[in-house]
Formats: sequence, structure tokens, C-alpha cells
Amino acid sequence: MTVSCCRTILPSASCSNRIALISNATGNGPTAGCYWLYPQVPSRAPLTKPCAAPTLVKELLCQAARTARPPLNILFWAALAFATPVNSWAQTASTFEQQVEGLYQQKRWPELIQLVQSTNGGSSGVNFYYGSALAQLQRWPEAEAAFRAGSRQQPHDKRFPVELAGVAFKQKRYGESARWLRRALALDPEDTYANDFLGTVYFLQGNLDGALKYWNRAGKPLLANVLNQPAPQIDSSLLDHALAFSPASLLTAPQLRTTDLRIKGLGIFRDYRFDLQARDDGKFDLLFQNQERNGLGKNWKEALFLTFRSIPFETLHFDYFNIGREARSIVSTYRFDAEKRRLLIQYSSPFEHNPKYRYQWIGDLRSENWNVQTSFQGPSTLLGSFNLRREAIGFNFASFESGRWQWMAGAELSHRDFRSVVPGPALTPELLAKGYQLKQLSQLDVALLHVPEHRLTFDGALSSQAARIWSSPARSFEKLQAALRTHWFPQASGHDWEMHHQLRAGKTFGDPPFDELFILGMHRDEELWMRGHVATRDGRKGAAPMGRNYFLSNWELDKNVYHRHLVDLKLGPFVDT
Repeated sequence: MTVSCCRTILPSASCSNRIALISNATGNGPTAGCYWLYPQVPSRAPLTKPCAAPTLVKELLCQAARTARPPLNILFWAALAFATPVNSWAQTASTFEQQVEGLYQQKRWPELIQLVQSTNGGSSGVNFYYGSALAQLQRWPEAEAAFRAGSRQQPHDKRFPVELAGVAFKQKRYGESARWLRRALALDPEDTYANDFLGTVYFLQGNLDGALKYWNRAGKPLLANVLNQPAPQIDSSLLDHALAFSPASLLTAPQLRTTDLRIKGLGIFRDYRFDLQARDDGKFDLLFQNQERNGLGKNWKEALFLTFRSIPFETLHFDYFNIGREARSIVSTYRFDAEKRRLLIQYSSPFEHNPKYRYQWIGDLRSENWNVQTSFQGPSTLLGSFNLRREAIGFNFASFESGRWQWMAGAELSHRDFRSVVPGPALTPELLAKGYQLKQLSQLDVALLHVPEHRLTFDGALSSQAARIWSSPARSFEKLQAALRTHWFPQASGHDWEMHHQLRAGKTFGDPPFDELFILGMHRDEELWMRGHVATRDGRKGAAPMGRNYFLSNWELDKNVYHRHLVDLKLGPFVDT
């Protein structure tokens, strides 16, 4: 039997030689590329010479070689040919990787790079050492290519996304670095190094909430001191009670959110922010930067501006903040518009020197002329008119439980009277109910979802107003409202762009008086703003959409153009429906 460009396997050949010869025919030996043609030949007696096989696989193949005829099934010989070359290749690859690792341990970066580049490729381990050596020499594009190749070979190896994050970080591509680190943490959420690294990236981007989320997993940051810039005039013990953390402790994300809520609840800080400052000992100082409101203003110019800021709307303000350095404040509004006079006075204070709780007294006097119309511009139909006089006194008590939720409860006693009524289809006897009214108010606000790495928050609120009117006849009603709010900063850092979206809905049970209807429109007295719909016409209220039930969506995207002290200028589109 003759074979093209290869040798003949003889029955007398040893088992090891048979395997070696067949391997040459499969492309792994010196005669790679040759193949065997096996014609059918007479059977021969089985070989009796023992075969020394070092492995179980080779032993089985040897037994088959002793007892079998020359192969009739090509699959048998394919398996026979595959056994030894794979083992040989694996041993060679392992030896090469060990050689590369040795150069890596010795920090011989140029030699390691030259060795790997002399081959046609390598394992994921070789690519890891190769990329690391390139990174040590700051050859960032080549290092990134090597780590990406290794990641494709071993997509579940967390080392590659971590190293790719490091390459991006060195080039100040912080957004890309954060994406690679999030991928690494998806493979191993408990990796301390990756959590610490990702927290550092967010810290450098100015995203303190994102930094704390991942730093906390690594047991950081430890606070050394809490510093104020500038030092506020509020009583220091009251401010300390507003802080949910303390020096010489671990600062956590929930503590910071709780502190933010209680600082806001004090009502005397116009603007503020928290910053961390790194120390040489590995700890941090927390810096509280603030703009505190005291008295009528910090000087007479500011006091005049704040008092007359609404003079175009025929309104004056008298606000006095931080009375006695106890965060007690008076906020008042006087509107001298002949069509809608109003005097509103609010006094608020922490409850028993505890910033977790705050109470508020409210006094409200109104005398308003209403023309109920079908439109605020163009042709319009008058549906009725009247003069409303209303006096009310109320009390609210709020609790800032944590950064996750807060609640408020209150009561209001009021009296209303409708005068100079011009009947119309919109004015039913139930809507013009006169007399005293007692109302109970409650509200719950909850942080539904907080995604600090994307600077995205979802909040929800539920509120109830249940009231009874002693009119003729007496009647009761209840208003239920729900809200879902979305707040997002699209950029990884800064506040140049800001998106708000709010969905609100309300439903009324029973028979409310006219001034308890939901009103959708643009007016300083209303909470349910629908921009593009003015709530007044010819100075009188009644031109806005109003009713017992509503659904309102407010969306806006703002570009912060100017922010300084008392002035904010924002531009952007909005959609209200």
C-alpha cells in the first residue's frame, strides 16, 4: 500500500508510533497536510506486545489498535489523531503564558511586549499581561486593544473591564471608565477595588451621591471633620441635630439624603451643597457651603429688592428669617390689586429645637372678584360672576423622617362668603355654599427610586383634604391627589441641563364650594400650573380650566444660563397637558 507524501502505518509499529504518524497526517507534525488512504485489507492477528500508555485516553486507543483491523471508520482515526496534539498544544501554550507571566513579575515590560508580538496571538492570560505591560509604558491605545481582545476571549473575567476602566481613567475619559467599572461590578458586586475605583470616578465628576453609593461598599469615606463655609448664624446645636452623621464616622448615602431633607426643612438656606475634601491620612472633611437667609436680608439693598421684587404684580413681601438664630421665620405677602386682594402670613419653627420636626401657622385673608369665562383670550362667554371673601387660619406639622420619606398633617378653619353674585350656568347652589369650614390635611412624600450613577430620581406623593362645611344644608367633601415626579441631570457632572417631569391627578368626592375646585392655569396663587393658560382675564380670576377632577402632566428641559445669588435664568422647552 502506498501513500501520497507520507509513510505507511505497519501493523508491527508500536502504539506510540502509530499515534505519532497519524498526527502528522492531521496537520500537527512535520508532514502536516498529508492524508491517508486505507483500502480494505485482510484481517491480521491481534498484536500481543504490551503498549505503554501514560494516559487513560491513550490506553484505550492502544487497546483498540491491538485488537482492531486497520480502520474502516474514519471517525476512529480522527479521535486517535486529536488526542496527543491537543495535549501538546496546551502544554506549549501554558509554558508560553508562564514565560510571559515571569517577565511581568520581573517588570521587564519591553521584553514582554516583544515576546508577545513575535507570536500570532495568545490566550486571555497572555493578553492581560501584554495589555498591562503596554499600560505601564503609557501606550494606551495598544493596551486598550489587548484588554478588549482578552475580554472577548473571557467575557466573564472581571480583570479586563477593570483594566479598561483604568486605561480610560488615565486619559480622563471618566464616563467610559465608569461604564467599564459597572460592567466589572455586574460580574462581581463585592469587588472592593472596583467599588472604590468607581466611587472615585463619580467623586471626580462631582457626583457625591454616586460616589457614596460605591464607596460605602468599600468602607469609605471616613469623616474627620464637618466644616462650614461660611459659618452660618443659626444656633450650632440646632444645625448639628440636622446632620444625620457625625465626625469620626463613616458617611453613608442615606445619611446624606436625610441631612439634605432636614437642612431644606429648616427653611433658612437659599442655596447649599455638600463637598468632600480628601486629607493626607486617607480620611475626608465634609464641607457645608451655604447661603443663609437672616432677617430681612444681608444688607439694605437686598432687603429692598426682596420686599419689592413682585411690585409688577401689585404685591409686597415682608420676610424675616432665622429669628433668634433658631430657624424661626415669618413669610408674608400683601397684594393690593383691587380685583384680588390678599394678605397671607406664615410663621414656622422647628419643634422643640429638633430639626426633624417643624410646625407652621398660617393666616390667609382674601377678597377677590371672579368672572367665570370660557377663555382667557379672544371671544368668551361669561358663565357667572361674584365676589369671594374668605378668612382662614391653619396649622401644619411636618416630620422629616429620613431621606426616603416624610409626612405632614394639619388642620384649617375657614369662613367664606359669596357676594354680588351674577347667576350663570357655572354657578350652582352647591358651589356657592357659605359658612364655616373645618378641613383636615395630610400628605405623604416618598422617594421611590434613586439612581445616583445616572443622577436620576423618582418621587411620589399622596395627599388628602377632608372637610365639612356648616352651610344650609351642611355638607362634606374630600379631595385626593397623587403625584409622580422625575428629576434628571442628563450630564455626568454639573447642572447646565436639567429635566423635570411631573404627573399629577386629583379626584373630588362630595360637594366642594367654588374655591375648593381644582384650577389649572398660570397664577401665583395656584399650585397646578398649566403654562400657556392664563388664569385671569381683565385682572379677574375665572378664565382658567377648573373642575372636580383633573390629570396634569408638566415636562420641561432647562438650560441654566445664569445663576448668581438672588437671580436664576433658565431657558428651554416645556410641554404641559
